[in-house]
Parts: sequence; C-alpha cells; structure tokens
Amino acid sequence: MENNSMDIINKLKQVSTATIATCLFKKGLKYQFIQDVQPLRKMTEPMVGQAYTLRYIPAREDLNPISVFRNPKHLQRVAVEECPQNHVLVIDSRKSARAASAGSILATRLMKRGVAGLVTDGGFRDSAEIAALAMPSYHQKPSAPTNLTLNQAIAINEPIGCGDVAVFPGDYIVGDNDGIMVIPQHLAHEVADECLKMTSYEDFVLEKVGNGTSIVGLYPMTNDDYLSEFEDWKKNR
Repeated sequence: MENNSMDIINKLKQVSTATIATCLFKKGLKYQFIQDVQPLRKMTEPMVGQAYTLRYIPAREDLNPISVFRNPKHLQRVAVEECPQNHVLVIDSRKSARAASAGSILATRLMKRGVAGLVTDGGFRDSAEIAALAMPSYHQKPSAPTNLTLNQAIAINEPIGCGDVAVFPGDYIVGDNDGIMVIPQHLAHEVADECLKMTSYEDFVLEKVGNGTSIVGLYPMTNDDYLSEFEDWKKNR
C-alpha cells in the first residue's frame, strides 16, 4: 500500500464517523452512511481501510449447488484469498440476512492475511466466533444458512451497493460504534485533514461545555472571542 494511503488511514483513525458525515455533508454528499449494519463487538478503535468488494446476486439453483465450493475459482473464495492487507472486504449481500454472507473460517482467513475488516449488509454465521477475532466485522444480524441458499457470488472488486451506499473499490471505509462511513477515494486526503481540524475544535467545544459554557456562539462558532481562545487552547495542547 502506498505511503499516502497509510497517511490517510492513520489520520482517519483519529476521527469519528459523525465528524466524517458532517464533513461530507458540507461537500454535498448526504448518503455515505451504510444503513442497518452494526459491529459484532464493541469497538475500541476505528476500523479504517480501503474497500475491496464482493457482490452477490440471487442464487439460481442450477448454478449454485453446494458443490460449487469445491471450485478454487469460486468468487467468494477468491475474494478471501485476494483481498489486500489493510483493506476492508465489503460485501453486497442485497441487504438480506436470510443467508450468511460468510462464516468464521473465512473471517479467520481474512484476519490472518492482515485484512483491516469485514462488512456485509446481510448477516454472518458463527457470529460469536467472528466477534472474538482480532479483526472488526459489521453485519445486519446473525444468520445460519449458507449463502448458497439465497446468494450467488458474481463479481469481485467492482462497484457495489452496500446498505444503500455506493461503494467503489479503493474508497475509504471508516467504522466505529455508530456504524460505517464510506469516503470516495478522490476526497479521502482532503476529508482526513478537514476531519482532524474538526475533531480538534470539537474537543475544545466539549471541554468548554463540560465546564458550563453555553453553546450559543460557540457551536457553531459565531463569536470571534472563542476563535482566539481556541487558538490559544491549541498552542497549550
């Protein structure tokens, strides 16, 4: 991965999905929050990485018997073996948790390969085991049936829809306890820098409000007196 990508990732690890949402809203992007997914376990630090995608379509019985898993070129298996380190595997599961997008064996393989995270707008089987892995994962809710009963892997590393959000390969995925934001790749450097500045200001505001200050004139900052105070606060930090 290029050094520039790691720089963006390290910056995005310091900001929240809420801050990213506000930043993107200012740029006219309103629908970058993946709907109806949640982390399998409480997050202690953000999940950040570029997207590598897998897309499912409705299964067709004559093309999707359980024997297809014996094919080493089955696209679900290929995605697991080819998703690059520090990327997030994002799965378009058609927003259905009726059949599992993957299970603990595939998730463990991804973790061992250094993947940054796993996301589906469907469900995972073996959810407790996946939750225990040293790799963050997000889904809609637990499932049990194999994905073959409902879904058919059709494409890898192409644009997908996940939780009503367009996800393109290389987009930056940021997940915390609130959920997941998708940052278009061409905006990621700009967004990361702006969000760091926003986070610094929000820390200042939270400290002031915690000490009893009114939000009027402070949040948003419409009183110039707070601007000079904020600059002094940053220097002291």
